[in-house]
Amino acid sequence: MDCTLGEDCYIQQYVDHDPGPGAHDFTCGSLSYDGHSGTDIALPTLAAMEEGVRVLAAAAGTVVGVRDEMPDQILTAENRASIQGRECGNRVAIRHGDGWITQYCHLKRGSVLVQDGTYVEAGTPLALVGLSGATQFPHLHISLRKGKELRDPFTPDLDPNAADSCGAAGSETHWAHPVPYEAGDFLTAGFADHVPDYGAVTAGTADQSPLPADAPALVFWAMAYGARAGDRMELSILGPKSAPVFHTEVPLEKTQARLFRAGGIRLKDPLKPGQYSGQARLIRKGKVVGEITHDMTVN
Repeated sequence: MDCTLGEDCYIQQYVDHDPGPGAHDFTCGSLSYDGHSGTDIALPTLAAMEEGVRVLAAAAGTVVGVRDEMPDQILTAENRASIQGRECGNRVAIRHGDGWITQYCHLKRGSVLVQDGTYVEAGTPLALVGLSGATQFPHLHISLRKGKELRDPFTPDLDPNAADSCGAAGSETHWAHPVPYEAGDFLTAGFADHVPDYGAVTAGTADQSPLPADAPALVFWAMAYGARAGDRMELSILGPKSAPVFHTEVPLEKTQARLFRAGGIRLKDPLKPGQYSGQARLIRKGKVVGEITHDMTVN
């Protein structure tokens, strides 16, 4: 993808390395779900998708499958039947040498630039990241196969369905450049005069910064990914001259792929002019897994 991991995109889910009913990623972490067959490189919001993020060919090869007519929509109980058998959504499949095949799923409708039989070099634009098929957030699902066998690009010489593949050492990655494993982090944050709903946060429309001085409330929110049961999220607001305004620690009771939390105060008096800083930290077993800061200036 034409993005920078940790800045404007992130890895939400990895290949499942648990052959049973549970799920583990290749590190034995929780960033996967039962039967997940690829690597999900995600965008933080729908607004980021609408700006257009290119999907690039990971390696040279020949296009052997294309679909480009499915709508971009969030998967619901009502539309699930309409995509049965086409969960990948709009897609491009590429055959490489030695039996390797990559498939790129959930592409934006009308954005596919290649056709069956097209030969592409590594880095060739294929399409745009979308929301087609079985998905609830904008991302690229890229899967890797050797013949008919699933492979994980982080551990390509291991069978992810083997009982001992989780956490196994000695496997070389298929990534051209090292891709760090992030066990969880923050995606976005902002200020509002109320607790926003989840739809506004994921759409990228929840941030109301800068708030007017006569706002009825001062609320800081932050969205994270990779939260585990037992984690804690700290939310703090500092006012002008770094004066403490608000602080809370929220226990996270269940493992979630993505979530947001918010906190703040109702305002009886106008906000003092100056810089306000919202700070969030995701804490796991006493260690900070991720943190984010969002600033605004009130006039």
